[in-house]
Amino acid sequence: MRMARPHIVCIGGGTGLSVILRGLKKLSAEITAIVTVADDGGSSGRLRNDLQMPPPGDIRNVMIALADTEPLLESVFQYRFENGGGLKGHTLGNLMIAALKEITGDFTQAVKEMSKVLAVRGRVFPASEQDVTLIAEMIDGTIVKGESQIPKTGKKIHRVFLHPPEPRPLEEAISAIADADGIVVGPGSLYTSILPNLLVKNMTESIRASHASKIYVCNVMTQPGETDHFTASDHVRAIYDHVGERLFDQVIVNNEVPPLEVQRRYAKSSQQMVVPDIEQIHKMGCQVLADNLLLYQSVLRHDADRISKHILKLIQERLRRLQSG
Repeated sequence: MRMARPHIVCIGGGTGLSVILRGLKKLSAEITAIVTVADDGGSSGRLRNDLQMPPPGDIRNVMIALADTEPLLESVFQYRFENGGGLKGHTLGNLMIAALKEITGDFTQAVKEMSKVLAVRGRVFPASEQDVTLIAEMIDGTIVKGESQIPKTGKKIHRVFLHPPEPRPLEEAISAIADADGIVVGPGSLYTSILPNLLVKNMTESIRASHASKIYVCNVMTQPGETDHFTASDHVRAIYDHVGERLFDQVIVNNEVPPLEVQRRYAKSSQQMVVPDIEQIHKMGCQVLADNLLLYQSVLRHDADRISKHILKLIQERLRRLQSG
């Protein structure tokens, strides 16, 4: 048992996962991030199409979140070209990962080499190295292809699936899950960041077989085109409808109501607070940790430091129970 430095596996994509990782890297833990590869928009989508490689954008954001590097290097890595023909819209970090992939001949190896350059505290793996497309079936039966297109339809999502079905997982990711003391899923876009990871072959089965603490971190606000009017239990239910019941032991939810002026600002984008319907989550077999997890800067985010301490405490408490039992 690793009481001093538990091994925590975080699964997700986009900005939500990055927020959690920025908090966890300050604590005494071994961190592995498993990141979705379903992105098909912007710079990532262009590189994916041009070079037949997994999209690097979410991987880039996660590496920066875990990096122990100078602010200037972070700014350079995250720089997005605003001019320059073929360069316009590309992020320098994406191009650097693409270049390393061409040099090493392997995407995962490219991520490892870039992690060394950035002094990343932990390991970063794609969920799969296969070229996958996220597809959604809407409530009315419409089929929408592409992660970037799904939220734009204005229709309610019935289910999402991958093409090809059950792509091969990265074995190092599966091994990390087997070795984990804690597995954290979310926060992040439910249908376009979270579920694409869980739909990779053997991913959910490996999580279910693990003896780790299995924690779902729910979003603080709904997302237009994905989770309109969803409560916290609706998020869990959507995951269970795709991959089966009883995946999580604990669900972490925010119970602080944002200031009225912030609510009004988000309402203009058809977003609202995710209501923490704790009793409904209990009925699904999960314990619930509810707290004020809001951090408001220009946008609402999870308070990375507070939520990371909650995550570490839950994992350490479970380890102590296993040791004493």
